[in-house]
Amino acid sequence: MKVSVQIRLLPTRSQEEALAAALVACDEAADLVSDLAWERRVFRRIDLQKAMYAEVKALGLSAQPAIHVIRKVADAYATGRKKKRRLRAGAAQPYDDRCLSWQYEARTVSIWTVKGRVKRLAYTGSAEQLAQVAAYRLGESDLVCREGMWFLHVTCEVPEAPLNREPDGFIGVDLGIVNIATTGNGSRYAGKRLNRYRERQRRLRIRLQSKGTRSAKRLMRKRRCKERRTSTHENHRIAKCIVAEAERTGRGIALEDLQDLRERVRLRKPQRVTLHSWSFHQLREFITYKARRAGVVVVCVDPACTSRMCSWCGHCDKRNRLDQAAFECRSCGVVAHADRNAARNIAERGVSCWAAVGQPYAA
Repeated sequence: MKVSVQIRLLPTRSQEEALAAALVACDEAADLVSDLAWERRVFRRIDLQKAMYAEVKALGLSAQPAIHVIRKVADAYATGRKKKRRLRAGAAQPYDDRCLSWQYEARTVSIWTVKGRVKRLAYTGSAEQLAQVAAYRLGESDLVCREGMWFLHVTCEVPEAPLNREPDGFIGVDLGIVNIATTGNGSRYAGKRLNRYRERQRRLRIRLQSKGTRSAKRLMRKRRCKERRTSTHENHRIAKCIVAEAERTGRGIALEDLQDLRERVRLRKPQRVTLHSWSFHQLREFITYKARRAGVVVVCVDPACTSRMCSWCGHCDKRNRLDQAAFECRSCGVVAHADRNAARNIAERGVSCWAAVGQPYAA
């Protein structure tokens, strides 16, 4: 399984200037290639390389960086050719083994720049990240500058654990806003703290935007990615706990298929900000890739009526759901937490879905 490992670089002042100059030169070369490709109507990668390789090298780029710049532009035009493509300033620049070498024991890299090769550039990361890079590094790495910090996004081919094809049941996961995730076992990951944090950030942005001073704009730039990092960390934490529980108990994970949720759900205006600010897709992706590494089965089921159906008797009625947290079956009288009841229904559908997948095809 391919994963991207983020390694932080620790450049000195002179090394940082050389890295910044390299990204600026690559941006200028990409703009030139994009303009010429649009004028000449040449978009295929091999045609761009034949037509513009010499012009890109004349800007001071070496052979491999020049080829990578041309490939970036070709990939941008592969998504659409109805308008001229302009790559984002400071976009990631790919580096392969010809222009980037690693010294794992010394924790340094040697990297190409327009000012010559920068040697003994230190890097750091967690123990797990460093071990993955040393053991499973594969192919190219991307140089990225974000908020004044320098990173290498390293592609690694990490081996997957053997898939448990005979899970002992499934853990149903009900996703929501008040409770970010609820499992059928009763584990609840409340979103109250995170929602309060999002509301404070929203009020702060409103005050800073209304103020409009230079210091306010500087503070907004400083805090622009903080909320996203907080929600990403929370998604990682929740996904790690759910996958660890499934691996420990030998079960699979059943998730709701919430594709196109924003288009299907109609909410009042005060509720839209809360719904659109939470990334259900990201949490699902985190659970999926962590489960693959642990050998845990993940299935996606239809979420229709999971919150209205009784997980004990199967009776489905809109009136069963009293409010956000309360569930009372009109048929058998069972009283339960609404999210836990929905998670139990999702787990049962996961069992049925996995059984259908394992059955042989019959005409």
